[in-house]
Amino acid sequence: MTTKFTPDHEYIRVEGSTGIVGITPYAQNALGDIVFVELPSVGKVLKKGDEAAVVESVKAASEIYAPVAGTVSEINEALSGEPGLINTDPESGGWIYKITIADASELDGLLDDAAYAELTK
Repeated sequence: MTTKFTPDHEYIRVEGSTGIVGITPYAQNALGDIVFVELPSVGKVLKKGDEAAVVESVKAASEIYAPVAGTVSEINEALSGEPGLINTDPESGGWIYKITIADASELDGLLDDAAYAELTK
């Protein structure tokens, strides 16, 4: 399992041909208390960089972009009733959607742990 990051603070945890997408702890901390998540629809086809979801906090609304191209295969239904999971557990219970990755080579352009740590320090 590999995790990559975007400069916009999304993560994608890669398991085979599936990517689990959410926002990083850094991003949720900057946003503050998450009060609403607009989830994508299952089956939605996304290009890399497309708006996939929207997270609303007490401070602002923030678009969540697709780190790679693919098709939304699953959404985190728990966020509909409990959007704060993104605050309390952004990398596990607070994931936003899963995507079937169309082109794994797009992952090469994303940041690894060290590069993301450098970006956020």
